[in-house]
Amino acid sequence: MDLSDLPNLAPDALMPLDWDSLRGPDDDGHPPRILLLYGSLRDVSYSRLSAMEGARVLRALGCETRMFDPSGLPLPDDADETHDKVAELRDLVMWSEGMVWSSPERHGAMTGIMKTQVDWIPLSPIGGVRPTQGKTLAVMQVSGGSQSFNTVNQMRILGRWMRMVTIPNQSSVPRAWAEFDKGRMKAGPLYNRIVDVMEELARFTVMTRGRSQLTDRYSERVESLEAVHARVNK
Repeated sequence: MDLSDLPNLAPDALMPLDWDSLRGPDDDGHPPRILLLYGSLRDVSYSRLSAMEGARVLRALGCETRMFDPSGLPLPDDADETHDKVAELRDLVMWSEGMVWSSPERHGAMTGIMKTQVDWIPLSPIGGVRPTQGKTLAVMQVSGGSQSFNTVNQMRILGRWMRMVTIPNQSSVPRAWAEFDKGRMKAGPLYNRIVDVMEELARFTVMTRGRSQLTDRYSERVESLEAVHARVNK
């Protein structure tokens, strides 16, 4: 593992992915593909900086990461899916096998910027594939004051609604302005928790992506059969 960009990490404590014990029968062994979304457009965005710390850990574990910049993304229903930013977001979602959602808490909830990104991801299939069904999800939040879990709890509900496998661990960073120095997160238990979350996300992604039967739904098989019968019997 390349840990050169992780100065606050104890190198002997980060465990590499055990591919042989984790991967499913349909897994070809390519790097797990993780998309990171963040919920603030500020020049100094702690939700973005937290996501960037997570991305560094994921890459050290052998994952491929991409991050979506929500600047310029229109409000839902204020444009259509051909808008450049909407198309970019949907392409990244289709590419991904797992996701990280990192949002500030604003007025006791996730930001509108975070929710807008999720609202542009359809539940209905794109090219015959549901964009988020069966994919893994890790949730993280940052707060300017005391520690809160309102936003991660909201995002968990949203992840379930999007038919995602939301991992048990999560990160909540209070007084985020005091946890970063020159764009990097300080060493300590809050940083260690982000490492925990990324380790768990990488493992769950490898565990679930090669097992298509985990999200093979009876109701959808019935619906598919009905569609075939209707077409054949026209």
